[in-house]
Amino acid sequence: MQGFHNISALAKELDVPRRLLYRWQMWLQGPVAPIAPRFAGLEDENRQLKQLLAERTLEVDFFKGALQKIAARRQGNGGTGETASTTKCGQ
Repeated sequence: MQGFHNISALAKELDVPRRLLYRWQMWLQGPVAPIAPRFAGLEDENRQLKQLLAERTLEVDFFKGALQKIAARRQGNGGTGETASTTKCGQ
């Protein structure tokens, strides 16, 4: 988590468990096995793809949490979030 000195604050801001951020950090910066020279370009591409996947996973987890909170609020107030339909008089 380069650039962040307080992982706890970041985890709170993103609404994800702190250990998940550490797991992603280890996964992104983990040891890289030696690659034959003909595959050298693939190492960079692989690292970029892993970072993109980690970012998308973070986004998905964030939005799942947000949707769960919205659903919990709707259940808590008894509303569905939908507007009741009405009919005009005389129809």
